Amino acid sequence: METPQTLLEAVKHFSNPANCREFMIAVRWDDGIVRCPYCGSQNVTFLAKANLYNCNTKHAKRKFSLKVGTIFEDSPIGLDKWLPAAWLLVNCKNGVSSYELARALGITQKAAWHVLHRIRYAMTDTGLKLGINAPVECDETFVGGKVKNMHKSKLDKTMAYQGSGNKAIVMGMLERGGKVKAKVIATRKKHHMSPVMTASVEAGAHIITDEMTTYASLETSYHREIINHACEYVNGHIHTNGIENFWALLKRGLAGTYISVEPIHLDAYVAEQVFRYNHREDCNDAGRFIQVMSQITGKRLTYDELTQRQGLN
Repeated sequence: METPQTLLEAVKHFSNPANCREFMIAVRWDDGIVRCPYCGSQNVTFLAKANLYNCNTKHAKRKFSLKVGTIFEDSPIGLDKWLPAAWLLVNCKNGVSSYELARALGITQKAAWHVLHRIRYAMTDTGLKLGINAPVECDETFVGGKVKNMHKSKLDKTMAYQGSGNKAIVMGMLERGGKVKAKVIATRKKHHMSPVMTASVEAGAHIITDEMTTYASLETSYHREIINHACEYVNGHIHTNGIENFWALLKRGLAGTYISVEPIHLDAYVAEQVFRYNHREDCNDAGRFIQVMSQITGKRLTYDELTQRQGLN
């Protein structure tokens, strides 16, 4: 399979429907054999004029496109726009705004916003637990505007959702020389932080934190070293500068590119930055694009699901 190496090459390459079809088959099926997404049959026929496949087994919905069963399903936007959009998002260090993408692709801002959220859904990177090979830096950051700058209606909704003043809280864990994990949490209390730590960091791992007392009462035990930020920021190998660097990258994208993010959608923007950070060294632009395309199958995010997430309204 021919893979573009630059954005210009990607735009040219995917402008050809045959190239889009060849690429989608390669990333969805390792053996290159198209299967019906409804019954799994390999007995399918390509309908060239309609650019669809027909399953020769009798059942409902016999005709299908290569978008079915992926984040692209039921989208009227062609793969010639979807694939360059994904290339942009996974490789732009500070993200891509929906207005910018709408102008670039010739679609509406509303459609571009939905496109970006679907790609972010595919960028969700679970991976293995941290702390097996190196110390893990743990920290939290606060995301949100100043109270004095908020309209009362937005302030009321923000306060009700966050439960921590006017800021949303993001908890992050960075294995030195390795990957980062981050998640939005409601509060910095034990019952909210402990499940995130247990799911993300190996039990008994070496963790480095600030002086916050919650880490001492987590349900999973860790070997903990503390840096007291009231006195110093570095004491030999004890510091949290790595995760602080990740916070800087995250906030630069939120403040500089996205400007305003609803708290209920913040996890998606965090996942986007986590994906780029975790593939910053082991992949080039083409590699990051291939990686996210390998994660598009079996994921669906409709517009109703996106706009009716619990707590949004």
